[in-house]
Amino acid sequence: MRIMISADMEGATGVTWTDDVVPGTEQWQRFRRLFTGDVNATIAGLFDAGATDVLVNEAHSSQRNLLLEDLDPRARLLTGRHKPLSMMQGIDSGVSGVVFLGYHAGAGFDGVLSHTYLENQITGVWLDDIPASEGRLNAGMAAEYGVPVLVVTGDDKACDEARDYAPDAELVAVKECVSRYAAICLPPARTAELLKSAAADGMKQAGRLHPEQVPHRIEVEFDASHLAQATAVIPTVEQIGTRRVGFDAADMTEAMKAFKVVTAIAAGAVQGIYG
Repeated sequence: MRIMISADMEGATGVTWTDDVVPGTEQWQRFRRLFTGDVNATIAGLFDAGATDVLVNEAHSSQRNLLLEDLDPRARLLTGRHKPLSMMQGIDSGVSGVVFLGYHAGAGFDGVLSHTYLENQITGVWLDDIPASEGRLNAGMAAEYGVPVLVVTGDDKACDEARDYAPDAELVAVKECVSRYAAICLPPARTAELLKSAAADGMKQAGRLHPEQVPHRIEVEFDASHLAQATAVIPTVEQIGTRRVGFDAADMTEAMKAFKVVTAIAAGAVQGIYG
């Protein structure tokens, strides 16, 4: 049975601030090891419960953060940027379940390093009128391919939201949010036990579901008007407020591809410290 792990870093064990997740910093080098440890504990639990193939899709920033040389040798690693399905690359490869590892709360919400795709230019995202984090967006993608979400890990805020978009998933809060840059953290020895156990329990939900290919609408609100103006030049994207754009798509795959273009254009329109 093939299982996929979509591995983000902000919700990994111990991560609480910018340098922990920005490639090239001393802290990032440290937390790469903890991040890889979270992934390995999850892989172990999946294999213990019957997985025969685990594909780990790196989903954070440069998407070159996990230490391949330290990865559980039973797994495979999809690393590097410019993947057509981004954080969910591999969901279309016949997997029977997906784990959202190291996830975080969305833009506009309390949570450690909370954001949605862009670190600070986006103040809110809505999927079919529901406030959406990356987790909710990616769960919509999983549903389109008939893949159940088995486990969600991150801080307590990320887990709180997951109870709504993935009610059958196992949840692992590796830290308790105090502020966007502070948390009460469990040490790696503790989180490894929790992650391994949750992954094994989550395998009970593994299996193919009926695909849900339906139209979707995404709306995005920015922190400045020029970002809405810049992204509204994209075909199908309409400026619907001073700082807000929206677009419709025939299915979730097309919606997420369009959203990826919106975030890329917005990032390119940021001008120094004024944003």
